[in-house]
Amino acid sequence: MQLGLCTVVVFLSLADLADSSSSSSNSKALKGKRQRRISTEMTQGCAKGCDLCSEFNGCLKCSPKLFILLERNDIRQIGICLPSCPPGYFDVRNPDMNKCMKCKIDNCEDCFSRNFCTKCKEGLYLHKGRCYATCPEGYSAANGTMECSSPAQCEMSEWGPWGPCSKKKKLCGFRRGNEERSRKVLQAPSSGDVSVCPPTTELRRCTVQRNQCPEGRKKKKEEQGKRDNANEDRSRKDGRSGVRRRKGQPRGTVVPLTSAP
Repeated sequence: MQLGLCTVVVFLSLADLADSSSSSSNSKALKGKRQRRISTEMTQGCAKGCDLCSEFNGCLKCSPKLFILLERNDIRQIGICLPSCPPGYFDVRNPDMNKCMKCKIDNCEDCFSRNFCTKCKEGLYLHKGRCYATCPEGYSAANGTMECSSPAQCEMSEWGPWGPCSKKKKLCGFRRGNEERSRKVLQAPSSGDVSVCPPTTELRRCTVQRNQCPEGRKKKKEEQGKRDNANEDRSRKDGRSGVRRRKGQPRGTVVPLTSAP
């Protein structure tokens, strides 16, 4: 009786083991079939130039030398492969995959990089990779285009020598002043507006040994002469009035003359 019961238990265990082994092999087979089906769906039916694609997101990986562009469709992004990036985008080359990135510059239609515009929207001026309503100060539109020209288009002469150190148009009577040099506009821009050219004069500070102006020395001599003449006149008057100055007394001190006994 016991031997028969043990035989039944062993048989049922073997049966369960066989069923589990069979189900495991079946699940592995189904998993392999599912993976193969997914892999087939991801590589077959892709657009030309696309190496890997998705039913919901378009191309996921482009062929070498092509650029992937992500276009938004509602909440999804659809990838497409292009030989070059369209206007409003710039290309970024990477070892893994080349991409088209959108320009981030205001009022820009086409750009070279994220922060350098090459074409502005209609009616705007292009200057150093940015778009402006008018050209910045010191620049003007060149030859009827919408690009601001550089003042470097003006042809300037060489700087002349520095002039003498002066102050308020005087060359003497000061210690610190300014000296100036100048140059000429040899050729103006095509617009004829010389105001966009670089400055034609230049100033710098200068220091000189202070010296008195000639007119100041002349005036000082004249004043000294007047004082000397006044003193001489005073001395003559004192002599005629019988008043003399004793020896050793300061000038201007006089004593009355006394007659001999």
